Parts: sequence; structure tokens; C-alpha cells
Amino acid sequence: MSRFLSPEARRLDPYTPGEQPRDQKYVKLNTNESPFPPSPKVLEALSRAEAEKLCLYSDPTCTLLNDAIARRYGLEPENVISGNGSDEVLAFAFRAFCGEGRGAAFADITYGFYEAQAALFGLEARRVPLREDFSLNVEDYMDFPGTVVIANPNAPTGMTVSVSHIRRLLERNPNRVVLVDEAYVDFGAESCVPLIREYGHLLVTQTMSKSRSLAGGRIGFALGSQELIADLNRVKYSFNPYNVNRLSLLAGAAAIEDEDYFQSCCRTVRDNRAWTVEALEARGFTVLSSSANFIFARSNRLSGEELYRRWKENGILVRWFGQDRIRDFVRITIGSREQMAALVETLDRLLENDG
Repeated sequence: MSRFLSPEARRLDPYTPGEQPRDQKYVKLNTNESPFPPSPKVLEALSRAEAEKLCLYSDPTCTLLNDAIARRYGLEPENVISGNGSDEVLAFAFRAFCGEGRGAAFADITYGFYEAQAALFGLEARRVPLREDFSLNVEDYMDFPGTVVIANPNAPTGMTVSVSHIRRLLERNPNRVVLVDEAYVDFGAESCVPLIREYGHLLVTQTMSKSRSLAGGRIGFALGSQELIADLNRVKYSFNPYNVNRLSLLAGAAAIEDEDYFQSCCRTVRDNRAWTVEALEARGFTVLSSSANFIFARSNRLSGEELYRRWKENGILVRWFGQDRIRDFVRITIGSREQMAALVETLDRLLENDG
């Protein structure tokens, strides 16, 4: 740190991204990326002619992309805001709906960016413990007066909250925002998007990084009432009006319109997830019920840290978190069947060597 860093910035505990090795020697199952390339329609959209337009600013209104998203979800473009990944949209929401006297509540075990953003904006943060079985009970949030943030499915557990329970949370207090982060919803969970027309205080965020194979394109979006989206745009235009680049606008619109490819990729991930869960459970693992493109698993023979280290030594990256409640677990991204077979084959060698 330099001597110029402010005291406020010194106190930050930044979010730690998963490892991104520059070489390709690893089977990479640590950052919940898609194992599939983008839709062929995306590759068609990213032509040389469009690349030559990078000398011009992108459309600050993101009209092409917002219109495509609105059509996909049966909403109006005024119900959509796009961002540089869902992380940016989440930041807009934290800035727009939280402040002095209005904090944010989220689970103690969830996406670490919520904690980082609350600290960045100097917000009061209430960390609500998950239940002993890692489930989230909406009753624990009923009386919180500020913004409630729920990752559904949750990360890193992959577990879900039913839409009926989120509806109860919405009905409890119409004077606060409920933000449902659906980054992984496409892999088997029920979406809250249909509730947007009923509840003006519901905001749903999604991403194209996972199910639409555009992690490198950095495209996220939020869906909500026109009033909530206008609030987010107020923050956006105070921070970064040209927040989505020209090529990502094209890629996102093409990806959202290729429904067949999207459904095929999601179905394959679900099939590979079921295969991997069965294989790990046959080897003595406990695997939490997951509706995401990853699983959260614990071995009855090796610690989470040991699994992470030894898999890495053998060319396979998974994610390990050092928090007390989950340090025995590893999070494993669901990749191609060949990648999952490599994971299991390597595990068999590790267990054999372990005795």
C-alpha cells in the first residue's frame, strides 16, 4: 500500500477472485465458467466490420441488448438495465438502495462480493447465519428494515430458496428492496422474474457469464419495476455511462436470442452435475443439493484444503474457502463430461495413495 491510500480504503477487505492461470495446463473447475464456447450466433455477430467500430463509443442506453433481454423475459425495455457483469449492476443497487440508516442484509455464507461492496460504500451490513444444514430461512430477514440480498441459488452452496418463500418476504414489507441474485438460476432453480409485475420493490439480477458462456464478455443485467431501473440508471449515469462495450452489446443480444443453444448447454451441465454427484457420493463424499453449475462437496477422508491442494498438484483447480463453517468443503464447477471424468479419476488415485 502507498502512503496516499485513504484510511477508508485501508480498511477494505477486497473480494478474492478464483485463480486464473495464464497457462492452460489445468482442468479449470474453480470459477464457475461454462465449459462450452459462446453460441455460434455470438461468433457471427462479432464480425471484423463491428470490431472496426471500436473507435466509437458504445451505446450508453444499451438499447439492442436491453430490448433482447426484455423480449426474452416478457418485459418492457424500461424494466431492464445492463451492466459490465452483474457485479457492476449489484454495485449500482448497493449505491442506489442503501445508505445512512439503510443497510443491507445477506447470508454469512454467500457470494463474497456483497460483503466487499457493503464495505466499499461504508454501509451497515447484517450477516445472517445460514441454518445448520446451510439452508436459508426467510424468517430470519422478515424484520430487517433495509435492503435484503439473497443469492438464489446460493454460492458457494448451490442451495435454493423457494419462490413462495421469497414472495412471503416481499409481502412482509413493501418499503424495502429485496434483491434476488440469480446468477445460477438457469441450471435448475425457479426464477423470481415472474413476480416483478406484482412487486415494485423486487429487483432480480442475472448474468451471461455462466449459462450463456460469456464470462469474458462481462455482461450482467437487472430486471425490476421501471422505478427501480430508473434508480439504477441514475447511479450508472453518475459513474460510467458507457458501461457495456460495443462488442459485448452485440454478443449479449445474440446469446439471449439463441434459445436452443442456451437450453442445450444448461441441460448438459445438469446431466454432468448428476453424474459427478453420483460419482463423489459413491466415494464417501457428502454433496449439498445444488441447482447451480457447481457442487459443494466434503470428503470423509481428506480435508477441504487437502483436496484443493492435491487436486491442484495433479492439474485440476477447484475452489476452497477458509471460513470455519465451510473449510471442509470444496466447490467444484461442473464442466464437460471429460473434465468431470478427469476429476474423478484423479480423485481415485489420491484416495488410493491416501491408504
